[in-house]
Amino acid sequence: MPEVDELPDFQRQQFAFTGHLRDPDGRPVPAGVEARRMAVYRELIYNNIEGFLASAFPVLRSLDSDALWHHRVREFLKHHRAKSPYFSDIPREFLQFLQTSYIVQKEDPPFLLELAHYEWVELALAIQEADLPEPTEIPAEHITEMPLALSPLAWPLAYTWPVHRISADYRPETPPESPTRLVVWRDRADEVRFLAVNAASARLITLIDALPAGRPAREAVERLAQETGHPDVESLLAAAGTQLQDWLARDILVVQNAPRVTRSP
Repeated sequence: MPEVDELPDFQRQQFAFTGHLRDPDGRPVPAGVEARRMAVYRELIYNNIEGFLASAFPVLRSLDSDALWHHRVREFLKHHRAKSPYFSDIPREFLQFLQTSYIVQKEDPPFLLELAHYEWVELALAIQEADLPEPTEIPAEHITEMPLALSPLAWPLAYTWPVHRISADYRPETPPESPTRLVVWRDRADEVRFLAVNAASARLITLIDALPAGRPAREAVERLAQETGHPDVESLLAAAGTQLQDWLARDILVVQNAPRVTRSP
């Protein structure tokens, strides 16, 4: 791309205009533009983006002082160059900014990045489009023989911090000894939900997700028994059957090759 000075006049004016909107303290009002009119654009742009981010990251916003929150938003506008033209992608762009370019402030909580990611996941799942199979009821004693798969609207996640519990009334200063393992998903009622799981359950979900198409869930349970050295595979299969049935009912798992129904938000 040519240097700004080499561009036609109208493009140089556009760069000056948008540069001031991004960084009003560092970039002057463009020549020939009335300051009062520029202030209207400046306020409109900032208030729209700030309001959308506050709605997308409500817990993070509730933890911040006004000064700290607005500093982050100002820095985002000033330094980040979005790759998507869609308004719904602004929270993802903000998360990428925090992960790559943001200079951490002493007032920032140590769980800033993980909390921001967790809050973004909820929005991302709320707007993600996917086809889900029709709901299927399977007796627990038969479910391990079924070809199961992770729902396309279910994300297994692991965090150092208990992000699902953080609030204005609970701000941990040190992480717990064990990581926080969650499954966040959108059900058929288009409600985004989360479930805390232990290490064994999280591993079972990962193993089911990794099964080749058409293979029974039993193979994932047997692999889990092998990895953990479980002495009684049959008892583990029985216990897993109840767990798998619950996940199927919650829409965390689906049956492969079942009739599909399109559901989009």
